[in-house]
Amino acid sequence: MILSVDSSAVTASVALADGDKIIKSEFINAGLTHSETLLPMIKRVMNGYDFSRLDAIAITAGPGSFTGVRIGVATVKGLAFDADIPCISVSTLEAIAYNFTDKDTIVCAVMDARRMQFYNALFKVKGGKVIRLCDDRAISIDDLREELKEYDHVIIAGDGAELCHNNIGIDNVTLADEKIRYQNGVGVSKSALNKEKISAAALMPVYLRMSQAERELKLKKG
Repeated sequence: MILSVDSSAVTASVALADGDKIIKSEFINAGLTHSETLLPMIKRVMNGYDFSRLDAIAITAGPGSFTGVRIGVATVKGLAFDADIPCISVSTLEAIAYNFTDKDTIVCAVMDARRMQFYNALFKVKGGKVIRLCDDRAISIDDLREELKEYDHVIIAGDGAELCHNNIGIDNVTLADEKIRYQNGVGVSKSALNKEKISAAALMPVYLRMSQAERELKLKKG
């Protein structure tokens, strides 16, 4: 039994699953208020189940919003430490790809990294299986455009999907339907099934680049 959590962007979601069976899930798209909404969501999803029954807690550890990722990881670490539960670190981009297991397609998962750059990874989905085609990365829209030209058809998904789709300017890409566009607890749960368990102490945020504050400080220091 796995509790899966996502707060890596403007959306937030929690799901409770027993193997590949989803017991209960919640999803909200109400802006970056995760410090107020995440724990209540977890409590509602866990209603009737004790944390001692969990085999693991899965979390999208990045990439994503620096604040959102920190809140999610800190929340899960606290819960896991308190009840001595193993954790599973999941890529936000991979969780997005698991929204499309009913299709045979290439999924281009994108999150807005500002200045026409995106946190991105490409996945091949076939026969219900998700195959990673590249590592998580930060990439410019120009470089991504050149890569996507190689494929017959690509679905763009994630919180940066609309921005990317509107500016990429090639005909072989489709914007994912809004209902399945964003990372969510169900996708995190599916992705977590093939991941190793780690301790709460070992769980850490995954950032693909420095925060704006860190970049500005580095520039000031020369």
